[in-house]
Amino acid sequence: MMKINLLLCVFFFISFFANAQQKVISDIKIQGNKKIKSSFIKKIASIKPGEVLDSLKIEEDIKLIKQLPSVSHASYQVFISKGNEYNVFYNIEENFTLIPGVNFYTTDEDEFAYRIGLYEFNAFGRNIIFGGFYQKDIYDSHALNFRAPFLFSRHWGLAANYQDLTTLEPVFFDDETAQYRYNNKSYELLGLHRFNFNNRLEFGLNYFTEDYRFRGENVNNRPELNVKKWLAKGVYEFNNLNYDYQYVSGFRSIFNFQYVTSTNDMLPDFFIGWNDFFYFLRVGNKGNWANRLRLGLSSNDETPFAPFSVDNNLNVRGVGNTIDRGTGVIVINSEYRQTIYEKNWFVLQSNVFIDAGTWRNPGGDFGDFSKSNNVKVYPGLGLRFIHKKIYNAIFRIDYGYGISENATKGFVFGIGQYF
Repeated sequence: MMKINLLLCVFFFISFFANAQQKVISDIKIQGNKKIKSSFIKKIASIKPGEVLDSLKIEEDIKLIKQLPSVSHASYQVFISKGNEYNVFYNIEENFTLIPGVNFYTTDEDEFAYRIGLYEFNAFGRNIIFGGFYQKDIYDSHALNFRAPFLFSRHWGLAANYQDLTTLEPVFFDDETAQYRYNNKSYELLGLHRFNFNNRLEFGLNYFTEDYRFRGENVNNRPELNVKKWLAKGVYEFNNLNYDYQYVSGFRSIFNFQYVTSTNDMLPDFFIGWNDFFYFLRVGNKGNWANRLRLGLSSNDETPFAPFSVDNNLNVRGVGNTIDRGTGVIVINSEYRQTIYEKNWFVLQSNVFIDAGTWRNPGGDFGDFSKSNNVKVYPGLGLRFIHKKIYNAIFRIDYGYGISENATKGFVFGIGQYF
């Protein structure tokens, strides 16, 4: 009996000694922030005072902080406070976050369109995004956007969007391509949920009206539509990207699914889903290889109003403004980015890219993906002018030159990397 008691005493003292030696967080201190609230950083951090010091959790926090629009770079330090208690310092380098946005493009078909906007990416010092844009693409359009991923907690947020978008859209009938004035006015409300560092979900509803008005003389009596719709939406993202100023490494996947109801047989109920896969690789000290693959399908109705479009500003640089539509899509964008000059806040990058895509015709089959008239291949060159201390302050110029059937060529200008 004495031996058992002795063993219990030894076990108790060993356990007590081991627990006494655990490193405990005394306090979390935020340094370098001016506009970002320290309370916000502490709110989204996974570590808390009184918990055991865990370097893996700290490193995950730093990766999350570096993904915030308001942060250009972040690091951490750990200092002893007293005994086995430690202070953790999160060092923040802030971005300038009141950002004007400019996108415009042209092709050898004499098309010209632009979009200008203004967004605050760190409203109230809590990384709330608020702003809007004005677009001129023959017709006037505008939008307002609000997004607060951490509004309620480090896991729950909210987004709301309003859009009134009007464009000239080609609609592809069997015997002709008709031009329509297309208007989409929408109201959207989304819930945002972050499960952990890598995984997040957004879900909600969108109420919108689509209006198609024939442009020009309607000699073939083509339909004109004004249809009210509801859209149920879900987005699931896995994000394991790591940022180091202009360089990105890692993998990211974004899956979108939407179900749309309609009150008109010309625009029937349909589903649409697509997945964007991103892969980024650092190459040496100054190189970055970037890739995006999009796979998408929708209901395969034989309709001239198919949801996937071939577009200069969305998927294939140089191809033109909505030159075709389909009910399925495969697009790959691959580019190599090389820093050719860097001093203090300024970076000049060059890039070599190839954009390639193919579409399934409305009512067609999967064999459409291999048909030569559906395949678009556009290699090209570009430049990036980057300000390291302003969020998304990347002015890009790309020139795409088509080498596939019935190809065009043209410039694409914009703010931010193409993907």
